[in-house]
Amino acid sequence: MEINLNDRILISEDKLNHKFQTFHIPCNFFDILPDMSFVVDSKFNILHCNNTASEFFQLSKSEFVNKNFLTLIAEEKREEFESNFQTAVIEGINQQFESAFVADKQKKFVQIIISPFYKNVKTNLSENRDRLCFIFARDISLQKEKELDLVRFANVAEYTVNPLEITDVDGKIIYVNPAFERSSGYTREELIGKNPNIFSSHKHPKEFWMNMWETIKQGKVWIGEVINRRKDGQLFYTDLLISPIIDNNGKLIGYFGIHRDKTEQKKLEQQLIHAQKMESIGLLAAGLAHEVGNPLASISSLVQVIQRTNKDEFTNQKLELIKSQINRISKIIRDLVNFSRQSTYELQSTEINKVLRSAIEIARVSKKAKGIKFIEEYDPNIPVLYLVPDQLQQVFLNILINAIDALCIDVNRMVYFTSNPQIVSKTFKDENKVYISISDNGIGIPDSAIDKIFDPFYTTKKVGEGTGLGLWVSYNIIKSFQGEIQVNSSEGEGTTFTIILPINLVSTE
Repeated sequence: MEINLNDRILISEDKLNHKFQTFHIPCNFFDILPDMSFVVDSKFNILHCNNTASEFFQLSKSEFVNKNFLTLIAEEKREEFESNFQTAVIEGINQQFESAFVADKQKKFVQIIISPFYKNVKTNLSENRDRLCFIFARDISLQKEKELDLVRFANVAEYTVNPLEITDVDGKIIYVNPAFERSSGYTREELIGKNPNIFSSHKHPKEFWMNMWETIKQGKVWIGEVINRRKDGQLFYTDLLISPIIDNNGKLIGYFGIHRDKTEQKKLEQQLIHAQKMESIGLLAAGLAHEVGNPLASISSLVQVIQRTNKDEFTNQKLELIKSQINRISKIIRDLVNFSRQSTYELQSTEINKVLRSAIEIARVSKKAKGIKFIEEYDPNIPVLYLVPDQLQQVFLNILINAIDALCIDVNRMVYFTSNPQIVSKTFKDENKVYISISDNGIGIPDSAIDKIFDPFYTTKKVGEGTGLGLWVSYNIIKSFQGEIQVNSSEGEGTTFTIILPINLVSTE
């Protein structure tokens, strides 16, 4: 079936006359169009369709004739379609919108254009009874599916716990998800347009990154463990997978990186290794203390005998030096013995604030501390805990003494690292834990030393000024209380030690 269609274009107008140019369109012309096309009257009756529409709905052209166009529209979209159709018919203005067809019982999304025209060229513009409409429809189901996939991916990317980043081919960041912001400490605005080397910890050699770039530039997936640095300077560890992004033409357009944050896992591994090392050292210390202690006692006795009988002043000075070094060794051995065996101290109801205040009073007496301001902030609601107060005081003193040493550069001239040296001690709690923090604004701990400070015999002090056992002893005491010690330090700015004790140690008395 074929019908001839006339349309007219307004080429000029004045108050009295409208001049139109009329043209003739054969309906079979629309069969060459790739999109579906229909001719529909003002009552939604289909007068004609092209081959694309026939194939889409699996209906012959004759089956379409006089079929109500609304029956092709998905039910929930019909009201919107009618509104747009009536606007096109009444106002003579093209309407473009998205809708949905139902073909073979399946919903198909389409882009629709309704374009009105006249069947009778002599009809007055105000009369609609002879107005027909072209309806052009393009199947956008695949596009919609891609958009839906994109929405799904966007939601996965935004809400996953794994840090994600996307870069262009030059390695500049074009997207990061909220998890990446949390892990890195940077905001999205700070990262867009930057190179990922902003996180560099300088822990990997150049060859490591060269291998990564060679792999992904070949269109291959690269997997490795990386150590990055947060905005606040702390290290964070991730398993990183980088995949090239390839477009439909096989062209490389960027890279997609997904991280699995394993910082906490690394901390637990380091704590386990440290605990095992401490256990081994404890066993060694027990034997060492016995083997060294006996001959040392003999040497000490001989020195004292010689001192009593010797009249030479020079010899006595040297003997006194030997005696002081023996006392130093003896102290180290006592510390080793104390922490290589189970404590014999009895657990007692302990007021944390009282013990800390007492430790601070002792630390104040030090000559080095005379120019230091001590700031104390106590939470009055700290519960009484069931532990060993003497040992806890020793922990506080060890940390306070280290803080004083970090502030005092020259005790003889009373020279301090900063013009306003201070030590701030605080206690606070949450639902399950008690926190004691001791902060100084001293010289700080170098990054190279931060992982070693709880090792026995490790010290950054001058020879003779420290045994390197204070923090090791403190670590073991707090560990015996089922707690932990955390340290946060910036070289040149200061150090904060935080002692965390579980509230399940509350006294039952």
